[in-house]
Amino acid sequence: MGIPINVKVNGKEYNQEVEPRQLLVDFLRETLRLTGTHIGCDTSGCGACTILVDGKAVKSCTLLAVQVDGGEVTTIEGLSKNGDHPLQEGFKEEHGLQCGYCTPGMIMAATDLLANNPNPTEQEIRHALEGNICRCTGYHNIVKSIQYAANKMQGKEVAHG
Repeated sequence: MGIPINVKVNGKEYNQEVEPRQLLVDFLRETLRLTGTHIGCDTSGCGACTILVDGKAVKSCTLLAVQVDGGEVTTIEGLSKNGDHPLQEGFKEEHGLQCGYCTPGMIMAATDLLANNPNPTEQEIRHALEGNICRCTGYHNIVKSIQYAANKMQGKEVAHG
């Protein structure tokens, strides 16, 4: 028997019945077909499933869908309509991705960071990303990507490379 939930995802209202034990990541991917949120480890260790719930970065594999009833969820698909959010642009311009599997989670964690700290230091960026694992890049270009976005969002000149 399902439990009814009402949740706003990427600005759109959904009234759905969900299995009481359905993980939020599975609800997003399987029910709503928002596959930008990735499943990496199923144990909350990698951060690939990071999204925003009521503006805060959370790992969607750690929440049940019923726990967001009445809440607002933002996934990578809801960050911008055209993939032109400054963070998305920063990851492109500064080569902050290789395989790209961790990228949506990194970008969503960085979105929360920049909402609370618009001009973070390198150390603050690295600290904010501690729950997100990348096996490809070595993080240097990820940090540069976030610095690029922070500068762009503040109207500062952005330097490439």
